[in-house]
Amino acid sequence: MNKQKLSFLQIWNMSFGFLGIQFGMALTGGFMSRIFQTLGAEIDNIPILWVAAPLTGLIVQPIIGYMSDRTWSPKWGRRRPYFLIGAILSSFALIIMPHSPTLWIAAGFLWILDASINISMEPFRALVADKLPNSQRSYGFVIQTLIIGIGTWVASSLPWMVSKFGVSDSAPSGIVPMTVKVAFLIGAIIFLLSILYTVFTTKEYPPEDMEAFEKEKAKKNRFVADIVENIGNMPTIMKKLGVVQFFSWFAFFTMWSMANPALTEHVFKTPAPIESSYIMTDLIQKEAFDAKNTAFQKSSNEVGSYMGIYGLSSMVFALVLVLYTRSRRINRKYVHMGSLILGGLGFISMYIIPSPEYLAVSFTLIGFSWGSILSMPYAMLSSAVNPKKMGVFMGIFNMFIVIPQIIAALGGIIFVSNLFGKQTINAMIVAGSSLIIAGLCNFLITEKNAITYQENNG
Repeated sequence: MNKQKLSFLQIWNMSFGFLGIQFGMALTGGFMSRIFQTLGAEIDNIPILWVAAPLTGLIVQPIIGYMSDRTWSPKWGRRRPYFLIGAILSSFALIIMPHSPTLWIAAGFLWILDASINISMEPFRALVADKLPNSQRSYGFVIQTLIIGIGTWVASSLPWMVSKFGVSDSAPSGIVPMTVKVAFLIGAIIFLLSILYTVFTTKEYPPEDMEAFEKEKAKKNRFVADIVENIGNMPTIMKKLGVVQFFSWFAFFTMWSMANPALTEHVFKTPAPIESSYIMTDLIQKEAFDAKNTAFQKSSNEVGSYMGIYGLSSMVFALVLVLYTRSRRINRKYVHMGSLILGGLGFISMYIIPSPEYLAVSFTLIGFSWGSILSMPYAMLSSAVNPKKMGVFMGIFNMFIVIPQIIAALGGIIFVSNLFGKQTINAMIVAGSSLIIAGLCNFLITEKNAITYQENNG
C-alpha cells in the first residue's frame, strides 16, 4: 500500500492520546512507591509490590496486538477501539488508586491500571507504523515522544503544583495526602479526554486486501500457536534490539520503583518514618512522627517535580529530532547509544550531588535516554516487520520491556544494589550501570536500513 505522507498536525492528532497514557504512567512511576511507603511498605519490599505491572504487560500486550491486527470496523477502525476501552478502565483505576486503605489493595489497583494502560498503549505503537510510510517512521515516533515528554513533565509535577494551590501534604498515618489524590483525579480526566481526541480526529487505513483479511479472521483462532510461531520467526534486528531494551528497561524500572525512597533518604535527608518505631498513643511521639511524615511527603513532591524534568528534557530531545529528521537522515544506532550512556551518567551522578537542586542536571541527562528509548528502537524495528503483523510483533517486542522489569521486581534490584552496599541510593548506581551497558549493546546492530533509513518529510 502506498501510504500518503502526513502533515505534522495529522501525526500530532494520531499521537495525542499518548499524552493521557503518559499521565497514567508518570503518576504511577513517580508516586506509586510513595503510596506504598505511606501504607507501610518496607523499602526492600517495594520492588516486589510492582511485579504485577510487568507481569500484566507480558500477558496483555501480545494478546492486544494480535487482536488488533485481526480487528476492523468501518466506523472505529483497527486500533482505536482498544485505545478507548483502555482509557475508560485506566481512568477508573487512577481515581480509586490513592484512596486504597491497605497495601494489598493498592498493589491490586496497580495491576488493574497497568493492564488497562497496556490495552491503550500497544495499539498506539502499531498505529504509527500503520499510518506512516517508511520515510516518516522516525519522524512519527519522535513526535509521539514529544507528546510523551509533555505528559511526563506535567504529570510528575502535579502533586507539587496542587500543593502550591493550598492543598495539604499532611495526612494521618497510613493515609495518602490529598495532593496525591487530586493529582490522580486530574490524571484520570486528562487520560480519557486525550484518548477521545485521537479517536475522533484520526482515521485508519482499511486492510489492503479485505477479502483475504476476512478469510484470515474466519480461520480457527490459533492465538497461542501464532504467537509462538511469530516469536520463533522474529527478525534478527528485533533480537538485537531486545538486548538493548533489556538493560534499558531494567534501569527505568529501578528508577520508578526506587527513586523516591532513595532520593528522599540520600539527597533530601527525609526518609519515610516507620510507624512501629513510635508510640502513637504518646502525644509527643505522635507529633514527631507526623512532622517527619509531612517532611517525607513534601520531599516526595520535590522528587516527583525533579523527575518531571526527565520528561521535559526528553521533550526537547524529541523536538530537536523532529526538526532535524524533517529533511535529513540520522544514524539511529549512534543517537540511541549516546543518549543511553548520558542517561546512565545522570543516574550515577545522584550518588555524589551535594544538594537537591543538582537533581535537575541528573534528570536532564536521564531525559535524553528516555526520549531515545521511546523512539529509536521502534523506528529501527518498524523497518523490518511485516506490516500485516505490526500489532503482534510490537506486542512481542514489548516482552523485552516487561521481562527485565519482572526480573528487577523479583529481587534483581535488591540483589545487585546490595553488591554496592546497603544504602538505598545504590539502586540508582545499578540503574546507571545498566543504562550504560544498554548503550554499548547498540554495537550489536549492523542492519543498514534500520540504522540510517533516509528521512525526507519536507
